[in-house]
Amino acid sequence: AATAPGKKITARLKRTLPVRGPQAPTLSELMRWYCLNTNTHGCRRIVVSRGRLRRLLWILLTLSAVGLILWQCAELLMNYYSASVSVTVQFQKLPFPAVTICNINPYKYSAMKEYLSELDKETKKALETFYGFSEGKSKVRRSVDDWNSTGSDFFQQIPLLKVEDFSRTATDLRSGQKRRVEGSVFHKDSSIVNGDSNDIIGFQLCDANNSSECALYTFSSGVNAIQEWYKLHYMNIMAQIPLETKEKLSYSADDLILTCFFDGLSCDKRYFTRFHHPLHGNCYTFNSGENGTILSTSTGGSEYGLHVVLYIDEADYNPFLVTSTGAKIIVHDQNEYPFIEDIGTEIETAAATSIGMHFTRSRKLSKPYSDCTETGADIPVDNLYNKSYSLQICLHSCFQKAMVESCGCAQYAQPLPAGAEYCNYKKNPNWMYCYYRLHEKFVKEQLGCQQICKDACSFKEWALTTSIAQWPSTVSEDWMLRVLSWDKGQKLNKKLNKTDLANLMVFYKDLNERFISENPANTLVILLSNFGGQLGLWMSCSVVCVIEIVEVFLIDSLSIVLRRQWQRAKKWWSHRQRGGAGTAAPASHLERQGHANPACLDEDLPTFTTALRLPLPQDSPLPRTPPPNYSTLRLESAFSEQLPDTLELGRR
Repeated sequence: AATAPGKKITARLKRTLPVRGPQAPTLSELMRWYCLNTNTHGCRRIVVSRGRLRRLLWILLTLSAVGLILWQCAELLMNYYSASVSVTVQFQKLPFPAVTICNINPYKYSAMKEYLSELDKETKKALETFYGFSEGKSKVRRSVDDWNSTGSDFFQQIPLLKVEDFSRTATDLRSGQKRRVEGSVFHKDSSIVNGDSNDIIGFQLCDANNSSECALYTFSSGVNAIQEWYKLHYMNIMAQIPLETKEKLSYSADDLILTCFFDGLSCDKRYFTRFHHPLHGNCYTFNSGENGTILSTSTGGSEYGLHVVLYIDEADYNPFLVTSTGAKIIVHDQNEYPFIEDIGTEIETAAATSIGMHFTRSRKLSKPYSDCTETGADIPVDNLYNKSYSLQICLHSCFQKAMVESCGCAQYAQPLPAGAEYCNYKKNPNWMYCYYRLHEKFVKEQLGCQQICKDACSFKEWALTTSIAQWPSTVSEDWMLRVLSWDKGQKLNKKLNKTDLANLMVFYKDLNERFISENPANTLVILLSNFGGQLGLWMSCSVVCVIEIVEVFLIDSLSIVLRRQWQRAKKWWSHRQRGGAGTAAPASHLERQGHANPACLDEDLPTFTTALRLPLPQDSPLPRTPPPNYSTLRLESAFSEQLPDTLELGRR
């Protein structure tokens, strides 16, 4: 057959030609083939350079370029997740925020006396013992026997102590006995620096289940110690009073608000919504949006905001619970909970307080740019406030959840979780010690709340600027107080005192809405362009070159390793099948014998160039030009099958 010689040559080429390219039998041959055929010039120069010094220099340059590429690409990836901040200012009609107003005194003292009578009695006795004074009597200290005759449980539950020195020795003010104080000591005042230790007083909280587990809380001021002690028992008492009763004991809208103007027009209590705060009693929110309507203003300035006159009624304040007079306000969004105890602004009496506002909306990018949350749905903490998510809501809800789980009851100052009840002595005698220990862990970030809770991605903020002026003035004080007394329904001869009143104005200083937003500093297109620039700058490489690197260094290298392992396994298996008879030929001899070249899978005949690449057999003389075969010159035998018509032409 005419094709038999061609097939033989093809088979010989497959057996003898060295395998190059992705099908190379070893990794070194694959790397050499890659360096000779790649578009990255550094790799090519490593192979073709002559001399060790020059080749070493090209190796160092190439490795340095690869290192720079990796460094720059890492920087690009880090910058890809960064954000730029843009500020937009718009002048437009602005919605007026919600303004929540609370009296600093949560409940009328005259209405609360029957609930607090025993606590107030013990507090007065403590003041008399500490400082030797009483109401309407001479300043004479009480003896220990007088204390023992009272028979109250307050000092038995939480004894007040006078710390004589820092050697954990304290005097029980009820029994007069000195004792060694065990457990931890917490200084609640930062003013304890170099003061007299005899002025340090406090109280001790112990675990009801383990009397040896105690904690001593000390204060540098007796006022602070007694007031903190009073608040603990006050919360215990208020936790046992029904909500409906507490709302009646606090101030009504008619009691708190004397006059109201908004945007130059008169308003009344219908513009206010009441909500009950555990620590501040009845509070009233102007423009709460509860009825679906949110007021707005189209003009800035004090005359076009909210203007109210508040009746504080200082004479009906609880003397042990609060030590300042006035009101607290907070400006917030209609969907936000007013944390008036945390960020409220105090309003003085006998003064006109002007609060100018600047409105700012902020929007942050969520993951992967920041760790904020959109709605709080991804936070494993139940929202107890039924308002839109905020960091404060999450922290307070998290602490209340830990309080219920650890102490078996809820802390009075925060909303009540479902199925829980507020702590009190009767049902939870250990709650105070548990609360203080838990609060200590919360402040030290050991409860995990600070790690769980995240900032909100979008929020509104009103920056406040406060100014205060004397009000009413001396010349207008008389007639103004008389008119307000008349409006209040009192007799003219019993006018109000100016310390019972507070004048408040809340307004926009301007109608510029500032919108602060975060935008991605880089897009995917810019990132890929920067990658391409770095690859081209340092390695003269393109995307196709990157694909080639992935193919050679990942796919082909892995296939070579797997193929060699497969061949070894086959040889081991065949040797085992033969029963160990004979020994396998050495690897160098097998490589010398050649192997099939998978690059020559086609049936094309070899060319002269490929034939020249055949390796010469070992120990054989160099080929020489063979003598001509003269028999091939005989044309007759070569053309024995010539057609008759051509023969006749040849004879002519």
